[in-house]
Amino acid sequence: MPRRRTSIKQQRKDKTRHLRNLKVKQELKKTLKKFQALISTKKLDEAKAFLGKVFSQLDKAAKKKIIHPKTAYRKKSRLAKKLTKPA
Repeated sequence: MPRRRTSIKQQRKDKTRHLRNLKVKQELKKTLKKFQALISTKKLDEAKAFLGKVFSQLDKAAKKKIIHPKTAYRKKSRLAKKLTKPA
């Protein structure tokens, strides 16, 4: 159990940040799954329209350091490639 006031406050801040980061990650995961579903059902017009939202969420998560910026870049690249050449 922490004894200092600053360490207790830091634990509170960590918990708040963790919950916020979790929420952003969960939203991102839902969005990515929805995009994958659009591609797998061959709804490419809807997927193209939805791609902007996916990119936006990835960029925001990277900007807040929730995911690494290079991870966001890599995911964006792969998603765009899937959209141009569906399997």
